[in-house]
Amino acid sequence: MKKYLRKIYIISVITVLSFNILLTDFVQAGLLDPKAKDEITKQADKVREGAGFTSNVTFGETIAFVIKAFLSLLGVIFIILILIAGYKWMTAAGNEEKVKEAKDTIRRAIIGLLIVVSAYAITHFVFTNIPWGGFNY
Repeated sequence: MKKYLRKIYIISVITVLSFNILLTDFVQAGLLDPKAKDEITKQADKVREGAGFTSNVTFGETIAFVIKAFLSLLGVIFIILILIAGYKWMTAAGNEEKVKEAKDTIRRAIIGLLIVVSAYAITHFVFTNIPWGGFNY
């Protein structure tokens, strides 16, 4: 099991870093000219205002976004664990030890997923009811 988690972790880190590097280079490629940067900023401001979003981001919104992203990542990891355990169960070929291991993994992943969903619900409740904002929906 640790072997699978290690592989998932390594693939996730490589994917995030490669997307970060690629997107950073792609975005910065057009922003070398200061005039182009100002023009892009003006256009983005018009689109944002047209969509009804405000330009000021509060500390609470930033914290809420970080927590929401982290909990979403954890949720995806637990879903992947459930899929891996399901695959193990399907390929166990009647081996009771492998079936028991897959059932235990599924049970633990579901418990973890319930904890993550509960944490998200608590976070959502707290950040919608605190005075300095957070979630905007």
